[in-house]
Amino acid sequence: MAARCRAVTEARWFAVTVFVVIIGNAAVLGVETYSGVTDRFDDELKVVEHAFLAVFTAEIALRIAAHLDRPRDFWRDPWNVFDLAVVICAFLPVVRENATVLRLLRLARVLRTARFLPQLRIVLVAVGRSLPGTVSFLLVGGLLLYVYAMVGWVFFADDNPEHFGSIGRAVLTLFLLMTLDGLGDAVHGGLEISRWSILYYASYVLIASFVLVNVLIGVVITSLDEARAMEEPRAGEPAAATAGEEDVRARIATARRALDELEASLAALPAPRQSLTGAEGRRSPT
Repeated sequence: MAARCRAVTEARWFAVTVFVVIIGNAAVLGVETYSGVTDRFDDELKVVEHAFLAVFTAEIALRIAAHLDRPRDFWRDPWNVFDLAVVICAFLPVVRENATVLRLLRLARVLRTARFLPQLRIVLVAVGRSLPGTVSFLLVGGLLLYVYAMVGWVFFADDNPEHFGSIGRAVLTLFLLMTLDGLGDAVHGGLEISRWSILYYASYVLIASFVLVNVLIGVVITSLDEARAMEEPRAGEPAAATAGEEDVRARIATARRALDELEASLAALPAPRQSLTGAEGRRSPT
């Protein structure tokens, strides 16, 4: 049964069908945002939702059955765990009674499209692997924002209280300047206070908008390369397995030919005959 279920889950038509159902589920979620449609077709939409849930339940059941002979492999794949969690949560009474949580859970099904799109799966894996580097970036960026916000509060709080009147306003102002939004107005306003303010804004923009952002881009690109390298062996496993099978078959064919040649050479040898004379000469006279 595991082999039959595995043949179904690994078939292309199965993946295409599940992908179409996921897209249909996403479309229905979008339609439900229109109050007029939900008021008119509320019962029909509930039936469609139950149909989607039945399809997803059957899919995860097939995937579990396909791993009956090797259950550990099912849990090693994070996508299997994610799919199982999404389906099981839909049957929990607490979730079904909460409309907001249920909508978020149905929205999580849309993320399952990454299972059938290798490029999207690589991007998601890259985002996950870049989180440690992103946390370090956030710590450095937060420290930089705090230091420059304190400096801006010291020098510009009295003349520009709208943007630097407190540490919170200063941080918000500098965070917006990190995206270069309103940089021209900020520089002109600073020059009206002091011409040395150009050093403050220039150094901040240089460090925050150019150095730190490029560091973050480098972290993401490195994680993307690592995720692509992790995905390539998985894609090359079938080809490697096929090459190994061909090598084994070639060795078996060579061994069979060698056995056939050995049998033919043994058959060509004359049958051994025992010499009667020699046998009589060995007898002792009585």
